[in-house]
Formats: sequence, structure tokens, C-alpha cells
Amino acid sequence: MPASTLIDTGHPPAPAAARPVIGRAAVAAAVAGNALEFYDFVIYAYFAVYIGRAFFPVGGEFGSLLLSAATFGVGFFTRPLGAILIGALADRAGRKPAMILTVALITVGTLGMAATPSYASIGIAAPLIVVACRLLQGLALGGEVGPATALLVEAAPPNQRALYASWQLASQGIAVAVGGLLGVAVSLVLTAEQLAAWGWRVPFLVSIVLVPVAVKIRRSLPETFEAGTSQSTGEILGGVVRRYRSYLILGVLMTLAGAVSSQIGNYMTTYAIQTLHLPPTLAQTSALAGGAITFAFALLGGWLCDRRGRKIVLVLPRVLLMLLIVPMFSWLISAPSAFSFLAVTAVIAALTAMSAAAAMVVIPELLPASFRSTGISLVYAVGTTLFGGTTQFAVTGLLAWTGNPMSPAWYLAVTSLVSLVAMWMLPETRDVEI
Repeated sequence: MPASTLIDTGHPPAPAAARPVIGRAAVAAAVAGNALEFYDFVIYAYFAVYIGRAFFPVGGEFGSLLLSAATFGVGFFTRPLGAILIGALADRAGRKPAMILTVALITVGTLGMAATPSYASIGIAAPLIVVACRLLQGLALGGEVGPATALLVEAAPPNQRALYASWQLASQGIAVAVGGLLGVAVSLVLTAEQLAAWGWRVPFLVSIVLVPVAVKIRRSLPETFEAGTSQSTGEILGGVVRRYRSYLILGVLMTLAGAVSSQIGNYMTTYAIQTLHLPPTLAQTSALAGGAITFAFALLGGWLCDRRGRKIVLVLPRVLLMLLIVPMFSWLISAPSAFSFLAVTAVIAALTAMSAAAAMVVIPELLPASFRSTGISLVYAVGTTLFGGTTQFAVTGLLAWTGNPMSPAWYLAVTSLVSLVAMWMLPETRDVEI
């Protein structure tokens, strides 16, 4: 059965001529702000050890790190609210206003993180401010993915929708790589004492300088959605949940494994320092390598999706990662070195990026334009909140409670199996007219 007969869009598709097609420069502009926002969010994970010591001075080897990981997770729990409010804004007023708003919100959160004094200076106010900043960052990112992905898919030529959408994920790889590069730089330049005292704040401050550039380029983007709907936020939310509930549920479960493996990839910096006792500079190098690999393999995944279909690129890399992760972690633990550590990081990043690139285009192709931004936002925000936001806390807890350094690998393998069931149930959407 053709994929187009499986999907009820709720209205006839817009004529191809009515959809603006954007060039490479505009694609870069669309994802630049996205890269900046994800940089601001994930940089926290790279410096979780030092942030934990600065703001959560709890006793025990894992005490401050566990609270730091919990605060990292807090940033995910406002993502659904951002998905609803900002996603619906994009489905009412257009993609551009929503994308400009998210840049402004995450800037405030990042500035607060960089400027907050330590617990030793202002006491309990310090962790409270950090938590508030993480909540604001989560609100922004919850509303970022939907409008940005919708714009890319809507502006893409029909035979390149997956490649265009994959730039959304590739930009996250850029964010991870740049964050890792700065992490390596400050680790090399500063002493361990300087890094713990104030050096971890430097990467947060760097992003503030780039904010005016991100706002300017987003203002120059073409609009791919004509505003004019009289629906309220509640009506848009109710409509997408009522009419496309099954796709949303499958989308969330599909997102589960990608969210977990992405966060385990980010956690590898902390894992290297805390569990493997590798040098901090090597640990930060893994972030740089992981980001670069995510960038390349996300684009490869998008390219393959446009040629071979969505489902094979969704499923095959996830199956490989599920089968490889346990033996690779066993090898890493038995022979911790720069080579084994970077090899494991590379496999996680590459296979996760390919599968996630396919996931980025499937949900937009299943939804009509009037619900597209909200639906994408909900799937991404709920999936990353329930599973990505809890991963670092869960893995840190498992390591502390069981003492088993294989915990991250088993956690990733089990969640991959759940996502594979959802991926298999989703229809093929490559030939759908949106």
C-alpha cells in the first residue's frame, strides 16, 4: 500500500509552488540558532563534575555529581510546556516569531548560569538560581525543535526533505563539537583548581557574544507557514492529540532510544573522569569527537533516507547499536585508554545520529501544516523529558548503587529494544506529499 494512503493529513496538500524553497545559506541560518541553543544546554553536561562541586557541596564520591545530574535533568521538565506554548505559537503566527523567541529565552538562562556565584558565596540561593536557569533553558529548547524542523521540511524540495531535516540534528552535532573544543581548550590552558573555581563558566559566557548574530540571521529567514488560523493554543493542542494520538505515542517511543543514547554520549565526559579515571582533557576530547561524528552521520542518515526510505535508516543503526554497546563497554572497562574510549564514543554518536536523522523527518511527514510544529515539539519534548532528562541521573544512580561500570551499556540496550518496536510500527513516509 502506498505510504500516502496510510496518512490522513486532514486537508489537501498545498501546491508545490506555494512552498518557498530555501537555499543552503538559508538552511545554515535556520540551524545556526538551533546550534547555539543546544550548545548552551549541553555544555552543562560537559562540566557537570565542576558544577556539582560549585553549587551542590554534598558529601560522598557521587553526592554532588548526582545532584548536578538531577539539575541537568530538571532542564528537560519544562520542555513539554515550551513545546505546547511555542509550538502552538508557530502554528498560529508562523515559524519565524517562535524561533526568535526561543533564542531570547535560552540566552537569559545561559547568562544566569554563567553569572551565579557558588554555594560558598551565597548559600542555598546558588542552587535555586541554577535550577531556575535550567528550567528556562528547557522551556526554550522545548519550543525550538518543532518550528525549526517544520521550517526545514516545508522549505525542502520533495526529494530532499530528510536531508534538510537532518541539518537540525547536524547542528546539534556542531553544538556538541564546539562545546567539546572549548572544553578541551580550557582544560589545557587552566589548572584543575582554576577549572573548578571559575574556568567552567567560560564556555557559557562565549555563547552570549553570539546571540545577536543568531537573532539577526533568524529575522532574515523566509516564512514557510502562512498565519491566519483563529485556533487557540488549547484548540491546537487538543486537535493534534485527538486526531494524531497514535502517531504521537509511537513518536515518543521512537524518540526514547535516541534520547537515552544521546545523553549517554554526553555523559561519557563525566564517565571518563569519575568512573574510568581518565584525564579531563581526554574526557573533553570525546565531546569534540562525538559532535563531529554526529554532524557527519546525521547528514549521511538524511541522505540515505531520501534514497532508501525512512524505516531502514531508523531501524538498522539502532539494531547495530543495541548489539554492539555491551561488548564495547566491556572492552572499554577492561582496557581503558584514549583509543578504546574514543572508539566507544564514536560508535554511539554515529549510529545514534543516523537513526535520529530519520526520526527527525518521519513525524513532520505524518502531520498537516496546521499541527506540524506543535506535534513535532510534543514528540521531541515528551520523549527527551521522560527518557533523556532522566538518563544521566539514572545512570549515575545505577553506577553508585550497583558499583557496576556496565550500567550505561545495559540501560542503552534495553531502551533500544523498546524503541525498535515503535519504529517498526510507523509507516514509511518517503513518498508522502506534505
